[in-house]
Amino acid sequence: MSALYSFHDVFKSYDEGGKTLEILKGVNMDIEEGEQLAIVGASGSGKSTLLHLLGVLDSPSSGSVLFRGRDMADLTADEQAHFRNRTCGYVFQFHHLLAEFSAVENVAMPGIIAGLGKAEIFARAATMLERVGLKDKAHAQVTNLSGGERQRVAIARALVLRPSVLLADEPTGNLDEATGQQVADLLRELNRELGMTMVVVTHNRDLARSMDRCLELRQGLLFEA
Repeated sequence: MSALYSFHDVFKSYDEGGKTLEILKGVNMDIEEGEQLAIVGASGSGKSTLLHLLGVLDSPSSGSVLFRGRDMADLTADEQAHFRNRTCGYVFQFHHLLAEFSAVENVAMPGIIAGLGKAEIFARAATMLERVGLKDKAHAQVTNLSGGERQRVAIARALVLRPSVLLADEPTGNLDEATGQQVADLLRELNRELGMTMVVVTHNRDLARSMDRCLELRQGLLFEA
């Protein structure tokens, strides 16, 4: 069976002040359908860059990133936008919620962008908020929620369209230990429940060890951790 994602000799560099900054230096990696994968590494090692390549938020300088056998460089701009909206869900360390909207409005936003009917997407948003334990906070302004509650809203938003891939960048990094553990447990539960593939970039070694597999990014290359 072919991998969901395949990286083939992926390099990524940036021009910074006239100098070339090499981030990834020939990464090779397969990710299987339904897998829980953690990627760890020092700050600045390129973990977020790797995640951005998975979500078509960036493209490699050379090499190829394949999704279900198709080189993602071949996607049109419209196909890339559809991939980011429907195939991938994103959770970040800082939740990036819209402060002027309620929890349910924030969760509904990907569906609104996708052009779904208002009744359908708000019903989905309410269901997902209930699943993450925030049924009673659906109409609360997100500015009135705790850090852990805001991150749960962000998770609900990421999953409201039932993506096949969840990409999480330091999802517990801005939370206290107990709340971070609750969020980590919730992510793993939802991964199993929804049958999605989950890739988590994290400094949290306990979270990394709880995943199916852990890779470490060092000097631009991936190693089994």
